[in-house]
Amino acid sequence: MSTPARRRLMRDFKRLQEDPPTGVSGAPTDNDIMMWNAVIFGPHDTPFEDGTFKLTIRFTEEYPNKAPAVRFVSKMFHPNVYADGGICLDILQNRWSPTYDVSAILTSIQSLLSDPNPNSPANSMAAQLYKENRREYEKRVKACVEQSFID
Repeated sequence: MSTPARRRLMRDFKRLQEDPPTGVSGAPTDNDIMMWNAVIFGPHDTPFEDGTFKLTIRFTEEYPNKAPAVRFVSKMFHPNVYADGGICLDILQNRWSPTYDVSAILTSIQSLLSDPNPNSPANSMAAQLYKENRREYEKRVKACVEQSFID
């Protein structure tokens, strides 16, 4: 069954394969173009460096007019990531635009790892440590990086 959402996802996938952004990858699951697995590599010169973080992206037939549901599967300690892996990011909520594709979504999440927004916390403990005790914050992030090798 070919729908506008499915055709768009095929284009997104093709673009991701032909021109992959640095440090991110994603692909549909075996039998379902509406469900993707993705990986974000921790950005250099951040506490997330060397981590390999897995995510799922669930699209609806309303894509690209409606943002997909994106969540980390890997354990994550970050001011803008909820305990269940959900991500607090403006382009996935109130600033979504149909011009965003999977590549833009993943690179935005990757840059969120480098540049958290502790003033809009999904994890208040991570936000507080990020602002007040950077060493402890980085220690907890490093534990997630270590865990990402096992996941």
